[in-house]
Amino acid sequence: MTFMEALAAGFTLVAQWESIAFLALGVTIGVIAGAIPGMSATMAVALTLPFTFALQPIFGILLLLGVYKGGIFGGSIPAILIKTPGTPASSATALDGYPMAEQGRAGEALSMSLYASCIADLMSNLALILFAAWLASFALNFGPPEMFTLIVFSLTIIAGVSGDSLVKGIIAATLGLLLATIGLDFIGGTERFTFGSVDMRGGLNFVAVLIGLFALPEIIAYIRNPEAKEHRVRGMGYSRLKWPDFRRSLKSIFRGSAIGVFLGAIPGIGAAPSAFLSYSEARRASPNRENFGKGEIEGVAAAEAGNNGVAGATLIPLLSLGIPGDVITAIIIGAFMVHNLTPGPLLFVNNADIVYALFIGLIASSFLLLIIGAVAIRAFRYIADIPSDLLFPGVLVLCIFGVFAINNSIFDVAVMLVMGVVGYIMLLLRFPAAPFLIAFILGPMLENSFRQALLMSRGSLEIFVRGPITILFWCLTILSVVMIIRATVRAARLKREAARSATRVSATPKA
Repeated sequence: MTFMEALAAGFTLVAQWESIAFLALGVTIGVIAGAIPGMSATMAVALTLPFTFALQPIFGILLLLGVYKGGIFGGSIPAILIKTPGTPASSATALDGYPMAEQGRAGEALSMSLYASCIADLMSNLALILFAAWLASFALNFGPPEMFTLIVFSLTIIAGVSGDSLVKGIIAATLGLLLATIGLDFIGGTERFTFGSVDMRGGLNFVAVLIGLFALPEIIAYIRNPEAKEHRVRGMGYSRLKWPDFRRSLKSIFRGSAIGVFLGAIPGIGAAPSAFLSYSEARRASPNRENFGKGEIEGVAAAEAGNNGVAGATLIPLLSLGIPGDVITAIIIGAFMVHNLTPGPLLFVNNADIVYALFIGLIASSFLLLIIGAVAIRAFRYIADIPSDLLFPGVLVLCIFGVFAINNSIFDVAVMLVMGVVGYIMLLLRFPAAPFLIAFILGPMLENSFRQALLMSRGSLEIFVRGPITILFWCLTILSVVMIIRATVRAARLKREAARSATRVSATPKA
C-alpha cells in the first residue's frame, strides 16, 4: 500500500460519523472525569477500556485517545476554580489559576487554559506525525545516566516555584524527597520507613498527597475562620481573555509545547514534570516574573501547554517502537492487542490505514477539544459562585471519595488528611507546596536512575558523563544554578537598597 493509498484509506475510516462521534464522546468523558478531583485521566481511560472490546478497532482506539486528551485538559477546571487539581498534570495550573479566580478573573484563566491546551495538543500531534521516527530513535538513547542528568536539571525548576524564599523552597523540596523514599526499595526490595505497616509498603499515593497539599489547606483555613475575607463568595468574573494577554503568552505556549513534546517522547517522564518545567521556564523568561504565583495568566498558559504537549508525544514510542510512553499509553496498548494490532514498526507496514486514521483523528481531536472545552467551561465556571458554606463541604466529600476510589483504601484517605494538615502548616509558615510536590514526583525517578546507572558501571561515576546528552544536561544544570544564584543575589541587594531608602526617608526630619 502506497502512502497516498494508506492516507486515503485512513481518511475514509475517520470520515465515518461513528468515528467522529466516538472521538467526541471520548473527549467529553475525559473532560468530565478530569474535572472530578481524584478521578485522573489514567483512571478514566482504564474504566473506558472494557467498552472498546466490542467496537471496531478504529472506533475503540479513537474513543480512548479522546478520553486521554480530554482528561488532561479537564483537570485544569477545578485547579483554577477551587485549587483542587483534577489530575496530577494540572498541579502547576493551580499556582496562578486559583489566584486569578480569587481576583474574579476565572473566566480569563479558564479561557487561556483551553486555548493553550488546544494549541499544545495540536503541536504535539503534528510532532507525532512529522517526527515520530526521529524522536523515537532519540528517545532510545536515554538510558539511566541520561535520565538521571535530565531529572537533576529538572529539579532546578524548584527555584522558579519557591516564591519569595528560596531557602523555604529547598526545605520543602527536601521534605518531599524524604517522603518519596517511603515504601519498598524498587531495586533491593527492602522496606524503608514503613514502620511495619503493610499499607506503607507501596509508598504514599501520589493523588492523596496532591489533594492533601492543595485542596485541604483551603478547607481547614475556612473551618478555622469562615468569616475571613478570602472565603467570601466571589463572583466568577465575566471579563474575557484579552488579545494582548493571549499574544504575550504565545511564546510560553510554544515553549511549553516543545518541552512537552521532548519529555513526552521519553518513556516514563509524564505530564506533571513537563508542566512544572514549562512553568519554570516561562517564569524565568518573562518580564512579569515577579507576578508568577500571584495570578499571572502567562503561568496558566505555560503550565497547560506543558502538560498537553505530552499527550501526542507519548504515542511516539508507542506507535514507532511498541514502548508505552506513560501509564495511559500502557493501557491503550491493551486496546491494540485486543484488536490484533501490534504497535511498533510493523504496524506501519501491516496496518498503515489504521495508523493514518489515528493521525487524522488526533488532529480532529484538537478541534473537538476546543469546542467541547468551551462548553465545559460554561457549565463548570459557576462553581466559583457557589457559597463557601456549600462549596467547601462538597469539595471535601469529592476529595474523600476520589482518593478512596483509586485503590479502595481508607489508608489513602488517611494520607490525604495528614498531608492536608502538613499543607496547612506549610501555608501558615509560608512554605511553598509546589517544590514539595515536584521533589515527591521526581524523587523516585532520580533515585532509581542513579542506582541503575551505578549498577551498569559497577560503581563508576564516569557513566554520568558518558555521552553528549549527559554532558548537555550537566551544562544546562550548571547554567541554571548560576542564573539562580545571580537572581537571588540581585534580589537580596535590591531588598537591602529598598530598606536603606526607607530608613533614610523615615530619618529625614519633617519640615
